[in-house]
Amino acid sequence: MKKLALHWQILIGMVLGILFGFLVAGISWGPEFVRDWIKPIGTIFINMLKLIAIPLIFASLIKGISDLKDISKFSAIGGRTILIYIFTTVIAVSIGLLVVNIIQPGNSVSQETLAELTNAYSEEGTARVEKALSEKGKGPLQFLVDMVPQNIFGAASDNGNMLQVIFFTIFFGISLLLIDPLKSKPVKEFFDGFNDIILKMVDLIMLIAPYAVFALLASLVVDTQNPDLFKALGYYAFSVVFGLLLMIGFYLLVMMLYIKKSPIWFLKGISPAQLLAFSTSSSAATLPVTMERVEEHLGVEQEVTSFVCPVGATINMDGTSLYQAVAAVFIAQALDFDLTFGDQLTIIMTATLASIGSAAVPGAGMIMLVIVLEAIGLPAEKLAIGLALIFAVDRPLDMCRTVVNVTGDATVAMLVGKSVGKLGEPKIKNWDDNYAAVK
Repeated sequence: MKKLALHWQILIGMVLGILFGFLVAGISWGPEFVRDWIKPIGTIFINMLKLIAIPLIFASLIKGISDLKDISKFSAIGGRTILIYIFTTVIAVSIGLLVVNIIQPGNSVSQETLAELTNAYSEEGTARVEKALSEKGKGPLQFLVDMVPQNIFGAASDNGNMLQVIFFTIFFGISLLLIDPLKSKPVKEFFDGFNDIILKMVDLIMLIAPYAVFALLASLVVDTQNPDLFKALGYYAFSVVFGLLLMIGFYLLVMMLYIKKSPIWFLKGISPAQLLAFSTSSSAATLPVTMERVEEHLGVEQEVTSFVCPVGATINMDGTSLYQAVAAVFIAQALDFDLTFGDQLTIIMTATLASIGSAAVPGAGMIMLVIVLEAIGLPAEKLAIGLALIFAVDRPLDMCRTVVNVTGDATVAMLVGKSVGKLGEPKIKNWDDNYAAVK
């Protein structure tokens, strides 16, 4: 009997997890049982993925850069990657603004709902505001300062410092290219073997992925409070999800018109990474799987994948940037704060810049949102209320926007791969070859 494909196993685990969560949520001992005996499985899975995120970046980036054998090739790949990421981020923010201005979900929020949300989440909202304002007060070039670590071992001890790790690793890889090949050969061979070990660890971790997503979704359902608030914020959630679907459509259009591949073929290839991103809400945790799918199943050569995907997990936040545009305008509408055309242009610029260096972990988008709201002049006393307004549905929307972040990374990897002649046939073909090209 043919083994069920991984993406179907993960999807079944997600559905069963949601159903199980709803089933036991109404039982007196159910929520506590899930938190004590089910949720830890998902937590362990996420921790294992985060455990290998930093080693994976070290190994794959150094291997990818050293395989280029020429500094000019690195410059070509790096320049294309950054420019395309910035372009897709601008597209994402623009789509978000277009959707939220047409639907105008903020006009559907009643004062009673606003008061209830404020009471429920004001303390957490205030904490996020304080953290974001401390980030905002650092100065316009602080993100460049933060990019350079004082101690690489200290930076590598926290996944939130991924941009610092990437900076050091690229610096190391470039230096490796510039020394005598005879001297660099032992180092390169070490990282080649190290990379193979890390990829095998990814394979082993993914064996428990279906069970882990079951645990993650079941615990999310039983932890969700005040379901009536979800109905009150339905228009907002719809606006975000609709915008994210349009962004996915943009990727598929690029896939069909420029890369000349079938959208169905692309989605089948990247779907396990998308489902994992939905379950974990973390681009960083999903990074090992994203890289494996892009290289093995979509045909992008490793020297491109090993640079584009880790960098994308840090600076390419298309889904998060789109969400920020929708959330900022939604909050302004709900609080009767008028936005000019200039304010909306400010949202585009600020959301694009704020996405660079944002930690690829759950909840990072909320901190970026405060920076955007500050940029358009929302009064400080309303910031906590604005965040409280969207806290109730932030978690499920975080899951959705992480899917777009990961899909964007895969799309850009294929774009860069094609532009530098590093896009070939996939190493693993587990679907109908008829989908492999647009007829």
